Amino acid sequence: MATLTRVAIVAGEASGDQLGAALIAELRARCPQLEVQGVCGPAMAAQGCVALADASELAVMGLVEVLAHLPRLLRLRRRLRLAIIAWRPDVFVGIDAPEFNLGLAARLHAAGMKTVQYVSPQVWAWRERRVSGIARACDLVLCLLPFETPFYARHAVRAQFVGHPLADQLPLNPDRGAARRVLELPADAQVVALLPGSRHGEVTRLAPDFIAAARTLAARRPDIQFVAPMADASVRALFERELAASGAGLQVRVLERQARLALQAADAALVASGTASLEALLCDCPMVVAYRLSAATAFLVRTLRLVKLPYFSLPNLLAGEALVPEFFQEAVSGERLAAALQAQLDDAPRRAMLSARFRAIHASLRQGGAASAAAAVLQLIGPS
Repeated sequence: MATLTRVAIVAGEASGDQLGAALIAELRARCPQLEVQGVCGPAMAAQGCVALADASELAVMGLVEVLAHLPRLLRLRRRLRLAIIAWRPDVFVGIDAPEFNLGLAARLHAAGMKTVQYVSPQVWAWRERRVSGIARACDLVLCLLPFETPFYARHAVRAQFVGHPLADQLPLNPDRGAARRVLELPADAQVVALLPGSRHGEVTRLAPDFIAAARTLAARRPDIQFVAPMADASVRALFERELAASGAGLQVRVLERQARLALQAADAALVASGTASLEALLCDCPMVVAYRLSAATAFLVRTLRLVKLPYFSLPNLLAGEALVPEFFQEAVSGERLAAALQAQLDDAPRRAMLSARFRAIHASLRQGGAASAAAAVLQLIGPS
């Protein structure tokens, strides 16, 4: 088996920090003398990663939104490139944040370093021409979703499906009653979870319609209960401001960092597209998915025809069909979301079908996650 002594990891946002922490733990179990440096959050730091910068610095999304941060991001990338080359690790692992990490990987690869992208960018969905850049920048792409590796095979890029870590972490048969007891929710109430995103921009664009949908449902069903788990304190404050601005009368229990419990407890969820929709699937929670880009980014996406897939939510992409309702851009409205949620709550045969499909997809994503990723990294660097 290969022996790693130094790994450089750059992770973007909280989800990347969690992936990085699990990867470090698995690598260190195989290589106890491992040293790690890079861009990290608290989870990676707790696993011994020396922080060259904080993962929150990469939490920027959208074609247009990135432009305002571009000078800062380019300075950070140059500083990291120089620091990593000087440190000379055995391998560089970029976790998510592809717009940042692939450019850094290309420069490190040109300097003779082994490079890995952990979490494939969505080149199979939009801007497919980026795959040629990935081929030049990366020795290996670690894919979380099974349909990604055939795409890379068609482009002669080395890629491996390692499964999604959430699928390993979450039980195939979640205990809704237990989750409700922890959150002190009535066992017999209808509960809807509201997850408008983890970034400020997402919450700003989606929260008003999510709250409007909740108001519409509450007017029809006075006993319904709403829980809204937020990613952190700042996002919670933003959501609570939107809730207050919407007027009095609607009762929403706002939580912090308890999305998993909320989804396990809920009868249905209204979620922003992204990891939250996958987490809802893995929690066996029927859902309605919504997403809204900034107007400028949406204009560019449509004008340049950058998106080529019929669906944008992960449950529908994994199923290969319109398994759950999804609403994009101007189609997002409180009334439409409320109607879709009501259908999810009331259609018992469809709920049973969704549960069976969700569990089958859940099982297919269980591939060992971080352990598989660590084994692939060690195989890449070869024998010591």
